[in-house]
Amino acid sequence: MKASGQTIIGSAIVPFRLVFIIWLVFTLQFVYEAAIPNLGVIPRTKVGLIGIITSPLIHGDLQHLLGNTGPLLFLGASLFYFYGNIATRVFTACYLGTNVLVWIFARPVNHIGASGLIYGIAAFLIAFGLIRKDFYSLLISLIVMILYSSLVYGILPLYIHVSWESHLFGAITGVYCAWTFRKVTLKT
Repeated sequence: MKASGQTIIGSAIVPFRLVFIIWLVFTLQFVYEAAIPNLGVIPRTKVGLIGIITSPLIHGDLQHLLGNTGPLLFLGASLFYFYGNIATRVFTACYLGTNVLVWIFARPVNHIGASGLIYGIAAFLIAFGLIRKDFYSLLISLIVMILYSSLVYGILPLYIHVSWESHLFGAITGVYCAWTFRKVTLKT
């Protein structure tokens, strides 16, 4: 379960650094009035390949940024706190894998934001408990389900300006990671 000697503050380092970079990029975009949103994933285009790396760093407005900041910090810290020995691999897979799937399969529009990563981590935390069926993983799964049950609606194509594809492929990537790491021995 919890990595030996790991603190919640130590577990938040990776998500906090990412959030810091996201806020820095947003601030630079605002100050310099730069067209940074063009660095999102634009499916099946050469220029859109850069978005596999940069799209989670780009947000359309302050509401978008604020909506992703809290969940990214909470879910990311939870991932690194409870599953420290596999957290880096899960985080990386959710970051990159989600965006690769968006580049291959999504609508040909500019996909930006960290919500695909958030969906990936949330789906991992939920699915991991359901797959492993040990008490602590199930408890974590239950807490995430209660706190983020509304995420289910994000994978539906309800709003044209929302990348539901990022949400869907993030969730698929998270479940895939949960299945892949289901037999890993967790450090306690």
